[in-house]
Amino acid sequence: MIQERPWFKSYPQGVPREIDLEEYRSVVSVLESAISLYRDRVAFSNFGKSLTYGDVDTLSQQFASYLLNELKLKKGDRVAIMMPNCLQYPIAIFGVLRAGLTVVNVNPLYTPRELKHQLQDSGASVLLVVDNFGKTVQEAISGGSTLKQVVTTALGDLIGFPKGAIVNFVLKYVKKMVPEYDIPGAVRFKDTLTLGRRQALPEVDIAPDDIAFLQYTGGTTGVSKGAMLTHRNMVANMQQASVWIGRDVKPEGELIVTALPLYHIFALTANCLVFMKFGASNHLITNPRDMANFVKEIRDVKFTAITGVNTLFNGLLNTPGFENVDFSRLHLTLGGGMAVQRAVAERWKKVTGVTLVEAYGLTETAPAACINPMDLKDYNGAIGLPIPSTDACLKDDDGNPVALGEVGELCIKGPQVMKGYWQRPEETAKVIDSDGWLHTGDMAKMDENGFFYIVDRKKDMILVSGFNVYPNEVEDVIAGLEGVLEVAAIGVPDERSGEAVKVFVVKKDPSLTEERIKAFCRDNLTGYKQPRYIEFRSELPKTNVGKILRKELREPPRPANVR
Repeated sequence: MIQERPWFKSYPQGVPREIDLEEYRSVVSVLESAISLYRDRVAFSNFGKSLTYGDVDTLSQQFASYLLNELKLKKGDRVAIMMPNCLQYPIAIFGVLRAGLTVVNVNPLYTPRELKHQLQDSGASVLLVVDNFGKTVQEAISGGSTLKQVVTTALGDLIGFPKGAIVNFVLKYVKKMVPEYDIPGAVRFKDTLTLGRRQALPEVDIAPDDIAFLQYTGGTTGVSKGAMLTHRNMVANMQQASVWIGRDVKPEGELIVTALPLYHIFALTANCLVFMKFGASNHLITNPRDMANFVKEIRDVKFTAITGVNTLFNGLLNTPGFENVDFSRLHLTLGGGMAVQRAVAERWKKVTGVTLVEAYGLTETAPAACINPMDLKDYNGAIGLPIPSTDACLKDDDGNPVALGEVGELCIKGPQVMKGYWQRPEETAKVIDSDGWLHTGDMAKMDENGFFYIVDRKKDMILVSGFNVYPNEVEDVIAGLEGVLEVAAIGVPDERSGEAVKVFVVKKDPSLTEERIKAFCRDNLTGYKQPRYIEFRSELPKTNVGKILRKELREPPRPANVR
């Protein structure tokens, strides 16, 4: 039994309670529908170069043909993609999907250790990587790997001459952003397209339950796990989000700024896939951390929509010149990935004239589970309403529903919930119960109108700028540093990133320094996982069986004279 569904009475006019799951058989079906409807419209733009839906059709077919005809990959094989936002990205993911294969999205900022784990765990046959990160790949596969082929590309390769050549030259020789690397047998992405052009793409039957994406996310064990997102999961979430925003989509054509990386589930679904249904154009930002150039790039674009995390919006608002950007066509701003702060949302509305609408989701829900109404007048502090075909409930520690207004663990059920974790049935069973409810680990409450509010997290996960950081992984890495006796990691509030990683270390070697720990973490952990704060202690609080009490570490230390 679950609570009643009061959220339906708060649904925006015209939004159905259920979606049509049978309209599209796969993500490829949605792509092919968009190609037939919008062939000559711009689909993606980057560095001043645009690809139409027709271009994406042609090039993705060529890449799919290369994978099947040249590499002889079989249905269900995994292809890893390791790159920031660039024109190669959509061609690659749609090529992989059209070949009946599975996309393994890889964060290009991974260290060799992190990359090695993901490649081994997924059993990827092919890796496509941008030259900037070729050195990482070289180190990750030096001891052997499952890879049959590494495909390399430079960021400017699809931009055209002479601009592409200039971009590549500047990145490599002026900005020194492309370290030398050596990967024997690697082929260039442009060459794969040439090879793929020689043979027709075989027909591939793609079933709704086939895995479209292995989307890696942290776990309570500290091991990164691949959430199996099927074509049905992805299509369902595309349909759910589409009907939610559909009334607000402009018929003359949408242009959405895509600054969050497409390897992140939020941008992948919300920007790349959902807006594809409407024949929209994705304006890809390759390096959103360079805020000055980001603002310069969108100043005169006349974009209609933008998605982001709180830190991105806050960064834009604090970048000189942002107030002079042309917001005349902007009508949709969606925030997710981490909590949107009231101060940021109110300032966004003041500067742009558009409400920053908060949404909530997880990698495991492909990702959207709750979204606020798009016609929201002002920030309301809620994560929104469960979207069509989605059930939500709040449960106590015994699995019983809590009363209205009380706090419980938010649980989600719907067609967007993942198939499970790749080759980890025990981990899957920990989060999806026997009734099919996904336990999010987030503690929430619901009001009488069906709006949900996150109040805390049950699990130890740390959320840094929308990215999951699990304490066990950070602890496992630091524990491997000579001189460390014990270590514990927690999340602490941070104005810039929502939360930051703080570690408590007990020294084995008295000469161990904070800088040595930070340097070790830089070599072994992606930037957002690295501890911002390090505190040395003589001992860590533990249970009687020796488990470290992170809860006590989160509490401020009591005065010495207080018992």
